[in-house]
Amino acid sequence: MKNHLGKVPIDKVRIMGIINVSPESFYKNSIKVSSKEIAKTASKIERDGADFIDIGAMSTAPYLKTMISHEKEIERIKIALRAVSDVCDLPISVDTPRSVTADVALNHGATIVNDVTGLKYDPEMASTVYNNNASVIICAYENYTVSGDLIKATIGALRKSMKIANNADIKSNKIVIDPSIGFFRKKSNHPFFTKINGVDWFDRDLTLINNLKQLQVLRKPTCISISRKSFIGKILELENPDDRLIGSVTAEAISVLNGINVIRTHNVYETIHAVRIAESLLKYSC
Repeated sequence: MKNHLGKVPIDKVRIMGIINVSPESFYKNSIKVSSKEIAKTASKIERDGADFIDIGAMSTAPYLKTMISHEKEIERIKIALRAVSDVCDLPISVDTPRSVTADVALNHGATIVNDVTGLKYDPEMASTVYNNNASVIICAYENYTVSGDLIKATIGALRKSMKIANNADIKSNKIVIDPSIGFFRKKSNHPFFTKINGVDWFDRDLTLINNLKQLQVLRKPTCISISRKSFIGKILELENPDDRLIGSVTAEAISVLNGINVIRTHNVYETIHAVRIAESLLKYSC
């Protein structure tokens, strides 16, 4: 049985375009607040060739103070869903760790939940996904400090989330995994991260990207979200995320060569070009 996100089969590298309706988000150029802005961005994402749209109404960047009430998150997500649904036919993913927000979104047009806590923060999230017959992206997350081999720790965290999904009777072909680049840190301003000890976040992120094929032991399609993130800024000494486009598409292309199946990005047009080149190169690998 083919794996799907929403109605889309994961039979090639698929692209998920990001719309942030949270003014707190780290990449300010991705923030769209008004219905008109959101609709215009959704139309461009679809026109540029994306397979899905991911809407986030509360930023979870660990190094920012981004917590808002679930009421505010729901208010934002409803506005965004209306605006996107009016102009776009792409499947919609809701980026939230809260089941109450996910439930509202799934009842207003979304068909995918992207949970940075891998169904672990909110005990009702797995049942919410199941009850709405939704697809789910489960990200690597632990609510305790991890150390040692962080590839093994990432795989272990994902196994636990897959077990939660299985126990909730979420269909196996509706599950995609994500190694959570940027979310393993020594400290954060909210609970939606995994605390690490003995390894720097930068080293962890680069190690995971370079070893994505090890996640294939889990036998699930893998999504990655690395667009304009901090490790790119550190390598290139670029503080402003606006300047990280070339680094982003380079890392995304490398991720395809390392076995990734879904790329969540702010830069749909450029990412698709990089991905198609990488896919073509794979055809000639020995």
